[in-house]
Amino acid sequence: MKIIALLARLLLGLVFFVFGLNGFLHFIPGPIPPGIAGQYVMALFQSHYYVVIFGAQFLGGVLLLVNRYVPLALTILGPVIVNILCFHLFMLTTGLPLALIVAVLWAFLVYRNRRAFSGLFVQRTS
Repeated sequence: MKIIALLARLLLGLVFFVFGLNGFLHFIPGPIPPGIAGQYVMALFQSHYYVVIFGAQFLGGVLLLVNRYVPLALTILGPVIVNILCFHLFMLTTGLPLALIVAVLWAFLVYRNRRAFSGLFVQRTS
């Protein structure tokens, strides 16, 4: 199970490292998607909000790859993954298989690091 967790962490880290870096360097070419998905992407780039999104992806990917602050990396990547899933569910279904794989890898790693997240599931703090 340790090897599977290592592979999941490295694969998830590599995916977010590469796609986060691509957001700044644009080394993976791709057309702007048609329809509302294209409008959404254009709004992200025109507002420069993409810097936050790709910065979070890059940071989370680096933290996973170097095996430091893994719970923090998973916390940073959680909302990003939710947005990726929603984008591919509601606007552009072509990338849905990869989004689901990423979500499964993330969920597996969260489960493996559940002790770090146990404080979040306390009913009352006082």
